[in-house]
Amino acid sequence: MPQSNPQPPLLSQRAAVILLLGVLTATAAAVLTVWAGGTLAAGLLAGGAAFAGGVLFFNATIS
Repeated sequence: MPQSNPQPPLLSQRAAVILLLGVLTATAAAVLTVWAGGTLAAGLLAGGAAFAGGVLFFNATIS
């Protein structure tokens, strides 16, 4: 007997994919910045900027 789900999901699949790609982009940017000799703070700043840009890019690209 199937059970009904009374609550809708918190995020749509599209939003979850966009945020996941943003997090992956931010992680890559932060790791590459630190690996290239930058400080951890510079890596975190680069990761934050990459997250914002990645989310904007993927939101416009994924329809």
